[in-house]
Amino acid sequence: MGKEKIVVKDKVRIKPGQFVLGFFLLIYTLFCLLPVLLVFIVAFTSEAAISANGFSFFPEEWSLDGMHSVLKYGTQLITSYGVTIFIVVVGTLTGLLIMSMYAYSISRPGFRLAKFLSIYLLIPMLFNGGQLSGYIVFTGYYHLKNSLLLLILPLCVTTMNVIILRTYIVNSIPAELMEAAKIDGANEYRTFFGICLPLMKPSLAAVGFMMATAYWNDWQNAVLYIDKNAKKPLQLLLYNIQKNIDFLLNNNNVPQAVRDAMGGTIPKNAATMATVVVVIAPIMVAYPFFQKYFVKGLTVGSVKG
Repeated sequence: MGKEKIVVKDKVRIKPGQFVLGFFLLIYTLFCLLPVLLVFIVAFTSEAAISANGFSFFPEEWSLDGMHSVLKYGTQLITSYGVTIFIVVVGTLTGLLIMSMYAYSISRPGFRLAKFLSIYLLIPMLFNGGQLSGYIVFTGYYHLKNSLLLLILPLCVTTMNVIILRTYIVNSIPAELMEAAKIDGANEYRTFFGICLPLMKPSLAAVGFMMATAYWNDWQNAVLYIDKNAKKPLQLLLYNIQKNIDFLLNNNNVPQAVRDAMGGTIPKNAATMATVVVVIAPIMVAYPFFQKYFVKGLTVGSVKG
């Protein structure tokens, strides 16, 4: 009888240092999670309990007044959500297309304008004309006041995102694929859309999520350029809600009938946290779906020999 080989698998041993590292990571995660949890709790806490005891993870009295002060805008809130979603989707997709094409162009070794376009890309990162000059140009010369383009174009292309995409193309996409496509007769457009763009999915997902977050949280451009209610994004609406609450609290000339209509007590702190919940809840829901692309973007890219 032949000798049988017995394969003994070594048990994976967890070193003490890994326990220590895991413990500190757990503590760090709790420190990051607890403030977010507190925001959700305070949003559903009565204003009287907040005034008496401050912010607490275990409030004495629960209330929906803060959330009602935000949700009472009803139709306008739905409209603002729709405007914001439109801006996020269109702006992110447009920006990814433009920046990926730009990154592909400056990554090509034979492109004569690559050096010039790389320097041109860095100029906006170092020099900026300021908000006043931008406002004059956009409203006085381009006549884009109350246009959603002013909420999309300013954040559409950023220097750092183009650099990230270019670095990914250079380091993670084999040059041999580009050369093979060129030998087969493919032009630059076919090479980009048929080979390069599908392989850029991890980097596009990571950059796209950062762009979507920037669009979602942008409110300064809306404050400057948007006046019509039908085009107000979510951030501008919540900013106006907060201003209205501050006005009611700090103005003694507000009629008593208005205060009575709001229940006698204006839930400033609860309403503030409710606005935060309305803003961050969609991002928190979307983030787990993009997290795998962040991990994949870190691990994918090596060329197997």
